[in-house]
Amino acid sequence: MREISFARAINEAMFSAMKTSKEVITFGLGVPDPKGVFSTTTGLQEKFGSERVFDTPTSENAMTGIGIGASLLGTRPVMVHQRVDFFLLAMDQIINNASKWKIMFGGTSSVPITIRLIVGHGWGQGPTHSQNLHSIFSHIPGLKVVMPSNPYDAKGLLLESIFDDDPTIFLEHRWLHGQVGKVPVEEYRVPVGEAKVIKKGSDITITSLSYMTVESMHAVKELEKLGISCELIDIRTTSPLDIKRIIRSVNKTKRLLAIDSSVKSFSVSSEIVASVSMEISKLKSPPNRLALDDLSSPTSFGLTDKYYPGALEITKTVLKMFGKKTKSLNNFKKIHPHDVPGDWFKGPF
Repeated sequence: MREISFARAINEAMFSAMKTSKEVITFGLGVPDPKGVFSTTTGLQEKFGSERVFDTPTSENAMTGIGIGASLLGTRPVMVHQRVDFFLLAMDQIINNASKWKIMFGGTSSVPITIRLIVGHGWGQGPTHSQNLHSIFSHIPGLKVVMPSNPYDAKGLLLESIFDDDPTIFLEHRWLHGQVGKVPVEEYRVPVGEAKVIKKGSDITITSLSYMTVESMHAVKELEKLGISCELIDIRTTSPLDIKRIIRSVNKTKRLLAIDSSVKSFSVSSEIVASVSMEISKLKSPPNRLALDDLSSPTSFGLTDKYYPGALEITKTVLKMFGKKTKSLNNFKKIHPHDVPGDWFKGPF
C-alpha cells in the first residue's frame, strides 16, 4: 500500500489493463494531450503506441459507434469523454445499440465497452457543463453504472469494468481526482454491484455516492459528536444497485437518508427510498433524501453557493429527522470558496 491520488489510481488501472490484454484500447478527445484528462491518461500513448491510444475528432456519436463496433470484433475499448454533457450526443448509440445487443442476440455476443465520463461542478461550469446524469444511465437495462468515491475503489472498479463483458458507464467527479488514498501497487478488482459500508452505526443509515460520500463522511463525524451513530454506505454502483445491503442496514437502524448528486425527482435516491419503503413497514421516521433541487445547475458564484448541498446540509437534515435543533452548527468552516474543493484544484477541465 502507498498513498496516491484518485487520478493516479485511474492511470494505473489503465496501464495495468492495457498491459494485461492487447485487446484493450483507449481513445477520446484529449487522451494523448499533455494534461491527459486530469492526468488519468498521461503516458499511455508513449507506452502502448498511437494504434492503441489515440485522440479523436469532436464527434461523440461517431466515436461511440466506432467503439461499439470495435468491441463486437474482439477489442475492449475504453472511451474517454471530458464531460458527461458532451456524451449526450451519443445516447442513441449507447441506449439503442450497446445496452440492447446482448439481449437481442440471445447472449451470444456482447459489447464490452467502458465509457469514462467526467461529472461535477466548480468554477462557473453552469447548466450544460456540470450535470450529474447517473440516474438516466441507471434507468437503462443492459448498462452498468459505476461511481467510485476514493482512489482504492477507482482503480479496482475501473479494472473490473474494463474486463466486464457488459457496457459500463464509469463516472468520475472532477473534485475527486486530487483526492489521496491508500492503493495497492498490484492489480486487483472491486466487484461491480456491491455497495460498501464505510462506517457502521446504529441510529440511521446514510447512503451516498461519488463525491457526496466525502461530504457525508465529514457530516457523520460531526453527528457522532452530537450523539447520533450513523451507518454510512457508499453505493459505488448505481446499476446494478445493491439494495439488499441497504435494506439490511435500515432494518437495523430504522432510519434512512439517501444522498444524491443529481436532482431529486426520479433519482437514484428516489429508487432507494421507494425500495426501502416497500420492504420495511416499521421505521422510526419517514425515509428522507437529500439531492439537488429540480432546477438546472446555476453558473454564478452566488447561486451555486445555495444550490449544492454539502456536509452542513447533510448534518442539518439528519438533526431534523431526530427532532434536534440545527442553529448552533459552526464546525464546517470553509477555507476555500465553495466552488473550489482544495489547494490541489487548478481548474475545471
